[in-house]
Amino acid sequence: MVLSLLSIVYGALRCNILAIKIKYDDYDVSVKAAAYLCIFLWRSFEIATRVVVLVLFSSVLQIWVLPVLVWLGLNAFLFWWYYRVYDVPVKYHYSRKLLGSALAWARAPAACLNFNCLLILLPVCRNLLSFLRGSSACCSTRIRRQLDRNLTFHKMVAWMIALHTAIHTIAHLFNVERCVDGRVEAKGTIQAALSDLGDKTGETYLNFVRKKIPNPEGGLYVAFTYLAGLSGVIITLALILIITSSTKTIRRSYFEVFWYTHHLFVVFFIGLVIHGAGRIVRGQTDESLKEHNPHTCEKNFTQWGKISSCPIPQFAGNPPMTWKWVVVPMILYFFERLVRFWRSQQKVVITKVVNHPFKTFELQMMKKGFKMEVGQYIFVQCPTVSHLEWHPFTLTSAPEEDYFSIHIRIVGDWTEGVFNACGCDKQEFQEAWKLPKILVDGPFGTASEDVFSYETVMLVGAGIGVTPFASVLKSVWYKYCNDATSLRLKKIYFYWLCRDTHAFEWFADLLQSLENQMQERDNAQFLSYNIYLTGWDESQVTTLGKIKDVINGSKQKPLYGRPNWENEFKNHASQHSSSRVGVFLCGPEALAETLNKQCINNSDADPTRSTLHF
Repeated sequence: MVLSLLSIVYGALRCNILAIKIKYDDYDVSVKAAAYLCIFLWRSFEIATRVVVLVLFSSVLQIWVLPVLVWLGLNAFLFWWYYRVYDVPVKYHYSRKLLGSALAWARAPAACLNFNCLLILLPVCRNLLSFLRGSSACCSTRIRRQLDRNLTFHKMVAWMIALHTAIHTIAHLFNVERCVDGRVEAKGTIQAALSDLGDKTGETYLNFVRKKIPNPEGGLYVAFTYLAGLSGVIITLALILIITSSTKTIRRSYFEVFWYTHHLFVVFFIGLVIHGAGRIVRGQTDESLKEHNPHTCEKNFTQWGKISSCPIPQFAGNPPMTWKWVVVPMILYFFERLVRFWRSQQKVVITKVVNHPFKTFELQMMKKGFKMEVGQYIFVQCPTVSHLEWHPFTLTSAPEEDYFSIHIRIVGDWTEGVFNACGCDKQEFQEAWKLPKILVDGPFGTASEDVFSYETVMLVGAGIGVTPFASVLKSVWYKYCNDATSLRLKKIYFYWLCRDTHAFEWFADLLQSLENQMQERDNAQFLSYNIYLTGWDESQVTTLGKIKDVINGSKQKPLYGRPNWENEFKNHASQHSSSRVGVFLCGPEALAETLNKQCINNSDADPTRSTLHF
């Protein structure tokens, strides 16, 4: 590497000297030994610094950054390319004379809009993502993990669509203004001459505005009577409603508003496909360019058609191209919804309803052909409560069980409606009680499927976020009951954070069973779990017996407050200094940021050493 660096520096220095000689033929370059050495050292440090920066950058580069950079690069390239397409070629010379630079500023973001509308539906094709995550052998574990960022990428693409929509709309406002002004402008200007083309037989128009109505009435007339204007207004309004109703506050507090307005994407895509059907962007035809050169005939616009060298120019509109961009993802999404509908119509039988403390109840169900993996989730609809709403719930059962189950916490109108429909609000069991019809779509994959790909894992559940790890721990328990020799997973660190002690009751039996199973097989160190009562502190605990009752006599004493994550991660990284540790969380975003930061801080740059994957 040193020899390569020296040769590169020497070659760069010689090139500089040769460049000076080529530029100044009579200039003789004479470099003394000391100056040569200084320049050589300077260039060495410069190139070495660039190499070091590149190496450091590539070492810390997250794999998800690469597709994002490619996506941003493609957006930049498409914007630049299509700006040049409409700003440079002679075909649009007269279009630029009429509209100015706003033509290119409108068309460049339109190309980026097409590209991003191609991408926006792919991250929400849940069946496609589940196939790539779990069924496709071509994807490594590291690549499959990036599929869990699908909604983040979906939001990024949505904001990019909003940005290009704003640029496209503003540029077209200027275009419409100039087209309307061109129709009512006094004779004697080239804009007026170009706008009048098409009024006579045998002519083709350049200015799509054909009525002479001054602004602002003319602009409103174009916006609400032309296909391009009306469809543009509709899709812009639909996009504004979709984005504004997608904020975290609206999703959390008024989920129905988010759910219904998000389906305006159907209106958006229909309007997008027909938006360019009016062919309002027009350029000079190739046949006309052979007879009429805009650069020579522009000055003689008053003599067009009167002299043979400058016949009247002919124009044609660009064919609509958006449908070519979005037809494939639209077909994919259509089949995605067909699969969801077909799967949701299959009969689901509720075999058991368990009412747990802390406003939580459990549904145990069976469905023909239902197959799941640990940590997956399903979408559930209860027609008794709502015919339109689908809500996601993590499966708490294990793949080895003959049923699948979910735990539902009552946090809103829909969950309370299902609670009442299942009869959980009744004080006494009624034998004739009819359970509601339940529709199930799924299961769909999550990052939790990769738990068994690591030898060591940290599982962190906050409150009801323990549900995916219930499935993991159950599956581990079943594997140990049958045959644990094929199990790659050797160590589990389990953390459960919850404010109230009552939340532990429905989960305690599983912890105790797994703990006993490990002891019977002389592998008590397999599972280390810590239960943190975040709503408690030591001063509030008067007797240990009260807490012991909550966790049904488990030997693990509960802790109070919140974990010191920095110490926890340092300890695990040192204990497993030569292995990959998987860190899995189901909980709030603030905690996710903390754990992700700790994974980065405590991972060794050497890939053969301890690395923590969040």
